[in-house]
Amino acid sequence: MKARSRSTRIAAQLADLKMPGALEALDEVLAGVDGGGTTAAEAIERLLTAQITLRNSRRLATAMRSSRLPAIKTLADFDFSFQPSVKREQIDSLHELGFLERKENVVFLGPPGVGKTHLAISLAIAAAESGRRVYYGTLTDLIDSLEEAEAAGRLNHRLKTLTHPALLVVDEIGYLPVTRSGAILFFQLVNRRYEHASTVLTSNKGFEQWGEILHDEVMAAALLDRLLHRCHMVNIRGNSYRMRRHLELSKAIHPTASRAVSAERSEHGGTR
Repeated sequence: MKARSRSTRIAAQLADLKMPGALEALDEVLAGVDGGGTTAAEAIERLLTAQITLRNSRRLATAMRSSRLPAIKTLADFDFSFQPSVKREQIDSLHELGFLERKENVVFLGPPGVGKTHLAISLAIAAAESGRRVYYGTLTDLIDSLEEAEAAGRLNHRLKTLTHPALLVVDEIGYLPVTRSGAILFFQLVNRRYEHASTVLTSNKGFEQWGEILHDEVMAAALLDRLLHRCHMVNIRGNSYRMRRHLELSKAIHPTASRAVSAERSEHGGTR
């Protein structure tokens, strides 16, 4: 009876503190304590972990609705063994989010399919779980939204909206062409966020090609000057994850044909 009374009081306290995650885990945790398999310190840790997990899950759900993140991609899902050029220590450090506090930027460069977007989104996920506002967009999508706002006479409001998030992800710079007027609008956005909030960018083009992308070498230089002033560079050199998955799927669907191709290559002394 005394144990049930204590359990009831703790449940009421957790409810009063608005800790539904801990409340949901309470019975299982107390059962572990009563069975002698869980210490008091472990029980407290498990209750707090359950609450934090629920809180982060709710934050992420809210972020997915408001930030336009296209998918949930986490650091735990990234295959570092497939991309040895990526320094695990650097990526782990970035996910501690100190760069957000310092209003620094992150740029991922590399060919298509090497994991740039995955890592950029994983930073956004980590930021969202920590309670920061995040926003995601491809370069063309962001420019489209700025051009629409400009046509409607709401450009300043739109720029202010995109300046507010603690982390803005600008994906796919260089994949699709942009107009010079669109490039000017993008420069205005970068200029607004400069030293006020962090921006994560991905591009399949080297910086020397950004003048061509933006149709203006001088503006590109000014934009890069702001982006790279306080910036972390991640240059990924490796094979495409998507190509690897296509090959794995092909082998799974046509195992006999795949073995025949491998045998033919061996017979001719390697690949063609």
